[in-house]
Amino acid sequence: MFRKSFLTLVCLVSCAVSATAQDIFLLGEIHDNPTHHDIQAQWIDRIAPSAVVFEMLTPQQAQAVMDLSNRSTDDIRDVTQWDQSGWPSFDIYAPVFDAVGNRPIIGAGVPRDDMRAVMAQGVVASFGAQQAAQFGLDQPLDAGQQMQREQAQLVAHCNAMPGEMLPIMVDLQRYRDAVLARAAVAALDQFGAPVVVITGNGHARKDWGVPVYIAAARPELNVFALGLYEAGAADFGQFDQTLTAEPVTRPDPCAGFTAGG
Repeated sequence: MFRKSFLTLVCLVSCAVSATAQDIFLLGEIHDNPTHHDIQAQWIDRIAPSAVVFEMLTPQQAQAVMDLSNRSTDDIRDVTQWDQSGWPSFDIYAPVFDAVGNRPIIGAGVPRDDMRAVMAQGVVASFGAQQAAQFGLDQPLDAGQQMQREQAQLVAHCNAMPGEMLPIMVDLQRYRDAVLARAAVAALDQFGAPVVVITGNGHARKDWGVPVYIAAARPELNVFALGLYEAGAADFGQFDQTLTAEPVTRPDPCAGFTAGG
């Protein structure tokens, strides 16, 4: 009952988002919050995008969905091997896929083997030197942001990450941001505006995330970022608009570290 009444309120806000044309909409989320995915589905219905980019799908998984003759949720779940992917339950993402319908789907998830290659070779070599320069991935962060982001990675990893690993974790985040940006721009060039990107809030934020890399490559594009919060959560970046849902009950992700010593 709560979710239905909440979504009615959301629509009053989000459905009036902007009559101004946007090229790319980044719809953030906390991955395991079902209400966030209901909101994303509503926005997709409202935006009617030409294509949708998913952080949760690799290019191969997205192509498997595109090859389906009937995109039932069961078939999408099967061909993507979602249950083995490590993402939260497919059931909470189903409304998003329902809203996408038969539109083109682009996967911008980075497979684990590619992540290991980034760690070994560095972000510029892995992304390609020319495109790394185009998207600004070859530029170091300023010292203040680098320190802030390393601290955020330390907290995200339960204060258990060795200090020497923190710059690498920041590089991996930046690499994933740039991959999402490249996929969004390519989708825009192929299918036209508007393009929607489904991704976590950390990638959607305008001060650190995907919009930074889109702006480096294509500064003329209009990019809108929606952040989806949970009630009581602290701010986590800059967005064009934020909406708040009730938090979900989840186990303490750091309990194993504190209990195990």
